Amino acid sequence: MKIITNNPLVLKWFKEKFTVEYIECDYMGILIKCRDYIHKNYKLLTHPLSGSVKPNETPYKSILLIENDILDLDSLLLIEKAIDTTKKFNNNFKTPNWNENILNDFQIIDFDLLNNAVQNINFVR
Repeated sequence: MKIITNNPLVLKWFKEKFTVEYIECDYMGILIKCRDYIHKNYKLLTHPLSGSVKPNETPYKSILLIENDILDLDSLLLIEKAIDTTKKFNNNFKTPNWNENILNDFQIIDFDLLNNAVQNINFVR
């Protein structure tokens, strides 16, 4: 499994357990990077728009992928829709310049979503 993230908290907690690709970019950058991996036969294990925080509200996003044998069309459609949705949100309202406390809260939300997904995936396997 591979984690694509721009969240330093996710990097800190998961770098010893998984391959973590940490990228200093915005939410959209994470989606585009995941789309690149999907074109290289990776499959989404977490939804690119998971959680109730809108893509233009938080700067942080972490997505879990797994290598696949073939191009997963469901993952490709899902990431493309997520990119379109994020563009629409960003056109209507840009992500604010949050203070450090709020940024820390968003890191924890993103970490918690990913951690719950990892726990569920490991439980099923």
